[in-house]
This record gives sequence, structure tokens and C-alpha cells, in this order.
Amino acid sequence: MAQVMSIIMAVFMGVPAAAPLLGQAIMALADWRAIFWVFAAIAVLASLWLGLRQPETLPLGQRRPLSAKSLWEGAREVASMRIVAITTLLQGLIMAGLFATLSSLQGIFDQTYGRAGSFPLWFAMIALVAALGSVINARLVTTWGMRAMITLALRVLLGATLLLLALHLALPLAPDLAFAGLILWAMLLFGTNAMSMGNLNALALEPLGHLAGTASSLITALATVLSVALAVPVGLAFAGTEMPLLIGISLFGLMAQVLMRALPAR
Repeated sequence: MAQVMSIIMAVFMGVPAAAPLLGQAIMALADWRAIFWVFAAIAVLASLWLGLRQPETLPLGQRRPLSAKSLWEGAREVASMRIVAITTLLQGLIMAGLFATLSSLQGIFDQTYGRAGSFPLWFAMIALVAALGSVINARLVTTWGMRAMITLALRVLLGATLLLLALHLALPLAPDLAFAGLILWAMLLFGTNAMSMGNLNALALEPLGHLAGTASSLITALATVLSVALAVPVGLAFAGTEMPLLIGISLFGLMAQVLMRALPAR
């Protein structure tokens, strides 16, 4: 399952690579409102494709009735598992770093480095290179295990973030050198996210095969709400440099290290 999730994450990482370029192309042909019409068209096409091409995967005998009682019982069982609670918190912290980066990165390119015009191309390169994280995870996870891969990804990102933060605090970096450091750090952030998110999902769902749909929905919803709540203050703290972002992600990384120690053994 972790291997399959890694492949899915590799595809997922390709989406942000194409998104800014697609948005820029739409705005070159029409105004910004056209982006919402494109969203609507994609939603319609995706719904039709799913409805016509994707059959139900759950056997008839294993389906649960769609009722308030059934949903409540499933949610209560999911919430009672410690491993689900911890992996959900970890996913929230990881996505908080991702959302904070997405909300700050274009401003950093523009106000700090004067490279707003080239942001879509740089972002595409960052996302495509970072997709290698999913490929690496898919090859190593069956040998090393999910916990080891998650731990490695979180430690690499925390170490890289603290190093870049220390360099900015210790000495004035030349603009080109600072920009190169930002690009390499962003690649690591996206790459380690790709390595850890699929594994965390697989780890959480491992004991919940009979409730996979309910569990996946709850975990994703709670992790997303938590991540937005954590990312908003970091995004609002942006003042023209990457320092608030690096500090915020360092704090998220330190909290993730504590949670990994509390993760129950198999």
C-alpha cells in the first residue's frame, strides 16, 4: 500500500508543477475570472469520467449502510485508535508547512529576489524534481519500512530548514546564493512531503481496512483543517523575506519529531 501511495504522490506532485504555468497561460488569453470557468469545466469532466469509468471497488457484502448511526460508529472507532490520532497530527504539521510555503513562496520570489515573472517555471522545476521523493520511497519502503522512511524524511527537512535559517541569521548571503539555497530547500520540502504523506496514510489505514473510506475521509479532513490553522499565522507573518517561513517550518518539524517518538510500535 505504501508503494502504491508513493506512486499516487508522484502524480500529485506533478499537479503543482503544471498549475502555475496553466494559470499563467489562461490569464494570457483571458482575465483572471476565466480561471474559475476552467475549474468548473475540470470538475464537470472529472465527475463524468469518474461516473462512467470507475466502478465501485468495495464488494457488495462489505459495504456499510449510509446512515448517521453507521457513520458515527465508524468515526468513533477511527478516533479511538492512537496511531490514527498521531498520524493525523503529523499529516497536519506536514501539510501546514506545505500550505505556508505555497502562500509565501511567490511573495518571496517577488519581494526578496525580484523574480516574480519566472516563478511559474521555477515552481514547475521544484515540483518535478521533488517528485523523485515518491520514486525513492516506492523503491525503499518495502525494505526500510514506513516508519523509517517517515523519520528520515522529517529529519532531513528539519535539518535543512535549521541549516538555512542559521545561515541567514549568521551572515548576509549574496542574493544569488540565498536564492539557490531557497530553491534547494523547496525541493527538499516537497520531496520529503512526498516521501512521508503516503506512508503516513498507509500507516493510519493499516488497521482500518474495513473502514478505509470513512477513515481516509476523516483523517484528511481533520489534517487539512489543522494544517490551515497552523499555516495561516505563518503566511500572515510574511514581511518580504523567507525568515518567518523558515521559523514556522522549523517549529512544525520539531513538533513532528516529538510525535514520531509517541508513535506506537506495530
